[in-house]
Amino acid sequence: VREELLTSVPGVGPTTARTLLAELPELGSLDRRQIASLAGLAPWTRQSGKWKGKSFIGGGRGKVRAVLFMAALVASRYNPDLKAFRDRLVAQGKPKIVAIVATMRKLLTILNAIIRDGRPWQNA
Repeated sequence: VREELLTSVPGVGPTTARTLLAELPELGSLDRRQIASLAGLAPWTRQSGKWKGKSFIGGGRGKVRAVLFMAALVASRYNPDLKAFRDRLVAQGKPKIVAIVATMRKLLTILNAIIRDGRPWQNA
């Protein structure tokens, strides 16, 4: 049942759904910030005083990040909502990889809410 809910989202296939359910059993029980941190998608900012470096992601569960990366690439082509989100970030001047990582986090947030509410994906 949970796998069917996840695969209702365009861009999420059976492999992604099964990996997320196996590697991230907390899916649906945590809030969006906690689930992003657990998956290693929460940004870390390098800064000291007035100096500000680049933000990066890290830590968390590597397998989850790997399947979300591929799912975000597919979803940014075939899911109209996530495609618009990625295109908007690129239009604002963000590097494409930053836009994909933001899409990964948004996709994880969507999947978390779908499992939490028990309702399949619906186009906006």
